[in-house]
Amino acid sequence: MFGIPELSQFRDAAAVEAEVFEGRGLPVDRRLDNGASTAWGVSDRRGVLVNPLQRCPEFFVNDKPLPPILRHKDHDAPSVFAPDGLLREARRQKEIEQARVPELCLLDPDGDIVRHLTATGMAEPVGDWACYHSAMHGFELGGRRVGIVGCAVGAPYAVLVAEQMFASGCRLLLSITSSGELAPLGARPYFVLVERALRDEGTSYHYRPAEDYARADPDLLARLGAAIIDCGPDVYKGATWTTDAPFRETAEVIERGNALGLAAIEMESAALYALAAARGLPIACLAHVTN
Repeated sequence: MFGIPELSQFRDAAAVEAEVFEGRGLPVDRRLDNGASTAWGVSDRRGVLVNPLQRCPEFFVNDKPLPPILRHKDHDAPSVFAPDGLLREARRQKEIEQARVPELCLLDPDGDIVRHLTATGMAEPVGDWACYHSAMHGFELGGRRVGIVGCAVGAPYAVLVAEQMFASGCRLLLSITSSGELAPLGARPYFVLVERALRDEGTSYHYRPAEDYARADPDLLARLGAAIIDCGPDVYKGATWTTDAPFRETAEVIERGNALGLAAIEMESAALYALAAARGLPIACLAHVTN
């Protein structure tokens, strides 16, 4: 009654890939199949089965299919959907004048910093921040204006906001997130200035080719470290594990993290560092190890 199309009208990834093979002149086996993936190939609902000996090599490694997140990635190609365009439309719809955000910006995934600043009257909303998905507050720190966005938790959201910050005039971005301890570096609570983050999330693979870690710019970390490590609270340099699924921290995951010498589990650093490397942006991440 709602005009929902029949299931057979939808095209799955296997169907599209079979057409890609044919378009490249590769032979495709056609035989009856139940429409599901098989142990030796992929098929679509029309009964097209692709022989693994005849398939496109970029879809496979060691005769095993790559997951979709690793396929069809041209990391040097420009995006059709860009933060400048999104902000332009947001300003038009909200009737906001174009303005630049502070050159120093913070991401506060937990929102604790923003809540403290607003509760004490130290921060106020930045009215010309045009982002659809977040609110920015501004405050003074050491004679410098700072912009902060709270509750930007998780890799996709953190990168979404970060891209728009840099498109709006940010020149240095710091992310300060709480995290769970893996391999202890000191007596809790303490901070980890993240040198590298294990890429157990999805966002970073859209920015950089697959490899185990996303790494901070060592020159930026060296400059920041000299100031941050002497600022008061215990701060260590180390590595973290970035995950998209905090409630899938299994015993095996924790044991592996300890074996790798990873200090903590968090949800943003790998994606932010992949963005930084892809765009040449100055981003540094701090993990607040509390539990």
